[in-house]
Amino acid sequence: MLAALPLTWLIVSVLAVWRVTHLLCEEDGPGDLFARLRRALGNGFFGRMLDCFYCLSLWVAAPAAWFLGSNWLDRSLLWLGLSGGAILVERATHRAPAAPAAPPALWHVEPLPDHTDPPVVSKEEHHHVLLR
Repeated sequence: MLAALPLTWLIVSVLAVWRVTHLLCEEDGPGDLFARLRRALGNGFFGRMLDCFYCLSLWVAAPAAWFLGSNWLDRSLLWLGLSGGAILVERATHRAPAAPAAPPALWHVEPLPDHTDPPVVSKEEHHHVLLR
């Protein structure tokens, strides 16, 4: 039952799923092993699976959930929970590429008039104070 699973095991399991998923999906690995594996798999089903962290975390979490769970309900919940936990860790640690710098804002200032006389207000405009 899930109540018997210590919190320490749950946290370690989430981190293990994240680590293996990140290793397969994002890193080159020792001797570029995982980079070569991703290139060899190409654009097929398995190649695309290794390109998607979310998809791959489901596949990596499945054996961990099978090992930790005691019945099909526990394993199902652990499967989704471990994958979701790994995704949350990835979102918390993933650095988004820097956005390109925005172009400088265009600034245009009209010169002030040379004279400082108050504007002339007609009698008709005088009654419409809000229109000034």
